[in-house]
Amino acid sequence: MPRPNREEQFETGEICIVHAVQRCVRRAFLAGVDAATGKDYSYRKEWIRRRMEALASVFGIDVLSYAIMSNHLHVILRNRPDVVASWSDAEVAIRWLRVFPGRRMEEHLAEPTEHEVKVLAANSERIAEIRLRMSDISWFMRSLAEPISRLANKQDECTGRFWEGRFKAQRIVDEAGLLACSMYVDLNPVRAAMTSDPEKAPHTSAFDRIQASQGKRIDSAAFDLKPVPTEEAAKQIRETPVDELREQRKAKKRNPTGKRIKRDAWLAPLTLSPDKLSGDAEVNRDGVRASDKGFLQVSVREYLRLLRWTAKQNIDGMAAAIPSSLASTLTQLGIDASMWRDLVWNWQKYFGKSSCVGSPDSMRLDAKRCGKHHHQGQASASACFI
Repeated sequence: MPRPNREEQFETGEICIVHAVQRCVRRAFLAGVDAATGKDYSYRKEWIRRRMEALASVFGIDVLSYAIMSNHLHVILRNRPDVVASWSDAEVAIRWLRVFPGRRMEEHLAEPTEHEVKVLAANSERIAEIRLRMSDISWFMRSLAEPISRLANKQDECTGRFWEGRFKAQRIVDEAGLLACSMYVDLNPVRAAMTSDPEKAPHTSAFDRIQASQGKRIDSAAFDLKPVPTEEAAKQIRETPVDELREQRKAKKRNPTGKRIKRDAWLAPLTLSPDKLSGDAEVNRDGVRASDKGFLQVSVREYLRLLRWTAKQNIDGMAAAIPSSLASTLTQLGIDASMWRDLVWNWQKYFGKSSCVGSPDSMRLDAKRCGKHHHQGQASASACFI
């Protein structure tokens, strides 16, 4: 069955949440240990994580959860056209030029200047087009995939695809589906038997949140959103040797803003703020993510407790009784607590072929939005909901 058109799943001008899966070509372990050659490419997972972190600082898109595996990537994204609408034309221009600097004579400089920002900001038609792209999940995934592919091909001295093709997308239509999907994503390394403990699974959002709760900080990969003064750029080109400029650029790439941040600061906060109005964009002012808006009505502590419990239920038919406090959280969302383990561990059975994730009622409503009678997987998922 062909995948649905993107416009059926999400629209640029509409806030929605999407679970995206991007696989390496032929499912080869291009970010892990290559079984054929024995080479270990695991360090490429950090390439992918840092690129996501950098893009989170410029796009109007929140990264909610992620897991980077040896041959594929899971990420849950929420597009924020309301956040992009709050940016000035100059802000839109500098953000775009940071991701797409364009071809230029001085590739060793590759820093947007004040003049370039002003010229682009003055082009109202172009800025309107870019605004749409800055909250477009497809453009975010493109901006993530292409540089990683070029970098890996350059390192391997080869050409061709790194990623299999266009990413798979599942629209998440309610909080019950979002909690289950986030848990599924965070437990990918546990499911793959890479570890039995989420605390020992780097390159996942759960690991980042656990590390941040312990006070761990990292060098920020966020883009510097200040353009270079035009005169300063010209002076650099005239007076600084090309090799030195290239070294300066490499050094700045490692930490463009010079900031050290909490390990999860670039991710969207997990918990929704009850004191905020539902229509409040909660724009982030630190330049590390699109907004400060949470996405679940549970605390980080409750989420991690449920995550750890679920991680231990790895044998079919051997699940322990879920603690009453955790069961209460699930019941409030309409999830059958006795089916929680099965829902998360056997995710593919329920939602593997579906383009939509959520409770049966929410999936039914979304099917109507798309002009369909129902979504695939809707009937099987009903077993896990009250």
